[in-house]
Amino acid sequence: MWRVRPIKPAMLALETSVERAGEALACAFSSSAEFEAALIQARRAAGLYGPRRHRRQLLIAAATLTVLALALLIL
Repeated sequence: MWRVRPIKPAMLALETSVERAGEALACAFSSSAEFEAALIQARRAAGLYGPRRHRRQLLIAAATLTVLALALLIL
């Protein structure tokens, strides 16, 4: 008859080690895009990118400068 070796406890220990190693390498982000978004948000909060400018304000400033430049050319 065949004798059953005590492989099961060793296999369970190995599986547990693999699970723990996988958990140690797990990332909190589900994709690289999510990681990049969090990184940019953290850098903005730290002031790395400077103040946020809104597009509408930039367009108004550009239009004002254009009108002033045209006024100076006409005079």
